[in-house]
Amino acid sequence: MLYIVPTPIGNMEDLTFRSLRILNEVDLILAENKNYSKKLLNFYKIKTPTKTYHISNEKKIIPFFLEKIKKGEKLALITNAGTPSISDPGYLLIKSCIKKSITIECLPGATAIIPAIVISGFSINEFTFIGFLSKKKREKKLKNLSKEKRTLVLYESPHRLLRTLNDLKKFFGCKRNIVVCKEISKLFQEILRGNIEEIIHFYQIKNKKILGEYVLIIDKKN
Repeated sequence: MLYIVPTPIGNMEDLTFRSLRILNEVDLILAENKNYSKKLLNFYKIKTPTKTYHISNEKKIIPFFLEKIKKGEKLALITNAGTPSISDPGYLLIKSCIKKSITIECLPGATAIIPAIVISGFSINEFTFIGFLSKKKREKKLKNLSKEKRTLVLYESPHRLLRTLNDLKKFFGCKRNIVVCKEISKLFQEILRGNIEEIIHFYQIKNKKILGEYVLIIDKKN
């Protein structure tokens, strides 16, 4: 059995009771970064052994984990924060387990997407999750997305935030409304609302380092 276990994206108290039980009961925890996950595991006094599983080593190490599961061991996959395989490692392991008819269970829990779109106030009966914009064919992708009639959700890193905002201005226009959510559930959580031009102006006059993890919600095209 492989358990996909979401971990808190900021506030340590956002781990569910069930996730806590599973992390204590499994034979092995696969962690994207053992040192990072140690904070969470120590906080809850979880003593389960851990092994590293991340994008750089997953192709090489997956057969080792599959063999453990076939021998009857129960494994849990966690990433640094949020739900594994959503813009995080996990997809290849899950796909490999399916091919081997291994039971997979994904626990509900923390993810940045849902709190961000709920707090945006935009229509979310339908939305499109993009994740991080690919570097390849970026302009073509943005041109197509600008015609999308559903609310859009993007992830962005701090060092690319202004570039992405300016790209949105180019393809979506100045007046499209967006919400920028920084560090959801963390100490320095910040929610900015306005049109694209106003948000760019805010960061330009702020005149200090842009830090943290960002979710951008773009209102649907009218």
